[in-house]
Amino acid sequence: MKILVRATNWVGDAVMCIPALEAIRRRQPAAEVAVLARPWVADLYRGLTCVDRAIPFEHNGRHAGIGGRERLAAELRREQFDVCILLQNAFEAAWIAWRAGIPERIGYARDARSWLLTRPIPLPLPGETPAHEAFYYLELLRRAGWVEALPGTTEVRLPVAPEALDRAEKMLVDAGCRPGALRLAFATGAAYGTAKCWPAERYSALATRLIADYDADVVLFGSTSESETAARVLRGIERGAVNLVGRSAIGDLPALLARCNAFLGNDSGAMHVAGAVGLPIVAVFGPTDPHGTAPLASQLTIVQKPVACSPCFLRHCPIDHRCMTAVSVEMVLEAARACLHGIAGSSGAR
Repeated sequence: MKILVRATNWVGDAVMCIPALEAIRRRQPAAEVAVLARPWVADLYRGLTCVDRAIPFEHNGRHAGIGGRERLAAELRREQFDVCILLQNAFEAAWIAWRAGIPERIGYARDARSWLLTRPIPLPLPGETPAHEAFYYLELLRRAGWVEALPGTTEVRLPVAPEALDRAEKMLVDAGCRPGALRLAFATGAAYGTAKCWPAERYSALATRLIADYDADVVLFGSTSESETAARVLRGIERGAVNLVGRSAIGDLPALLARCNAFLGNDSGAMHVAGAVGLPIVAVFGPTDPHGTAPLASQLTIVQKPVACSPCFLRHCPIDHRCMTAVSVEMVLEAARACLHGIAGSSGAR
């Protein structure tokens, strides 16, 4: 059997899909499982044992526009997949699977796409499944008969090869990290929008305090689009900061984070990757709901100040960003100190 899985587009969502991919592998251990994903997501999946290969969906390149989508459908048609499972919700995902002639097409019945699916699955109603988004994807499989029951708890893990760790260590040292120093990964942006971002000057103050207290190296991670935010953070840090924002590929991120000792940042894709490689996490939440999108990690501290308008899930705050400005530097510093208890003073980089 050949199975095609259409992955989600956001890095954080892609990480939260991993339990569903593992469930598919358990259901069909001998099948060939391919994942169709945007290039940055495809790179994350390449080391997973539950996935045989990743197919890049080059939406801004050779697969751009109607002609490009038809080209992609033709490429998939030649593959002769038996079934397509749509973890992505979009109409386009179902349309491509339909145009590819895949005989069985399973996905949630939403976005006016039911007629393109051979098995349109009703959406779960509020309260029918656990709140966390990982169970949203697992519930699709349960309703399709691919899993018998939802797991009580689940944990997401991204394996990192030893050679990838070696490359990451060299990259970090070449960028200015000290061998053996305590390394704190900071992700101060968020691809979804500015509403999820704690103020840059507060990250500067937090980093300055942690560098002084722990003689730590602070390493900033993020995409090229987050470079301006990173620059504002860096301007407020006197020493000990290394900027990798826009300077590393998403495929390198798991290994780079695994060579750090803890993660501090916003609700972001980097946060989920950090949790999946086993880092202790301190995450600042504001407009989103940690019950639904916090990383499934064993060492997690959420810093959040409840306000009446949160969660709103907006990309940009239309008022005064009170959910984030209400979170003080002292609140995050206290959480970071608790997280670092027992780590600082031990051997440095992982």
